[in-house]
Amino acid sequence: MKNLKIGLAGIGKLGTAMMAHWQKANIEIGVYHPNRMKAQQFIQRFPNGHLLAELELRDLDILLLAVPAGKVIPFIESMAAIDDSSISFINMATSLPTREISEKFPAYSVYGVKYMGHSRDLLEHGNGLFITGNQLPNEVMALFNPLGKIEIDREERLVGVNKLATYYAVKIAVEIENEFTKQGYPPSYIKRVLTSLAPEVIRSYSQGNLGHFAQEIVKEIREEIEIDAD
Repeated sequence: MKNLKIGLAGIGKLGTAMMAHWQKANIEIGVYHPNRMKAQQFIQRFPNGHLLAELELRDLDILLLAVPAGKVIPFIESMAAIDDSSISFINMATSLPTREISEKFPAYSVYGVKYMGHSRDLLEHGNGLFITGNQLPNEVMALFNPLGKIEIDREERLVGVNKLATYYAVKIAVEIENEFTKQGYPPSYIKRVLTSLAPEVIRSYSQGNLGHFAQEIVKEIREEIEIDAD
């Protein structure tokens, strides 16, 4: 990775999470943001980062686009003066199909690598899961190794997973809020349940290490499901 010039466009939550783990892996990343002051403030947090000017973007080997879906194509269009098509773009926008970018910019190498999960989880725990519909070059794979693992699947599946997970997560949160309010619990209790208790119970369930109390509740729920199914 030392001989490659790698850039990151996008200094939001996902960009922050990735930079934190690249820092641990001593991977040098150039950072670009149209607001130079914001970019400077960002790299102050990450010794592995350095500021990129707009003209320096064309000299990169890999440019990760961790920007909102609606800004990806305009961003690449703003780089249209690039004559050398050796740069590889990494599309990380969940809702923007990579094929749309490839069709619009056939001269460029464009790879889709989409993160499945919440950026805060990636920041705090690492071991993320990324989905790609492509067979990625070794240098791109090496860039994501410190962040977690990559699985090959259709990008549309990731969109479906995110929508379904978000729906049920919000549904649970609303039901908790309504039920606790109905039973007269104070707002401070509701906030604690939503921000700490419920998320950690779900995490423990996924890891198979629920305590005895929670295991008994799981048993009750499964018995209810079986009765409903009959």
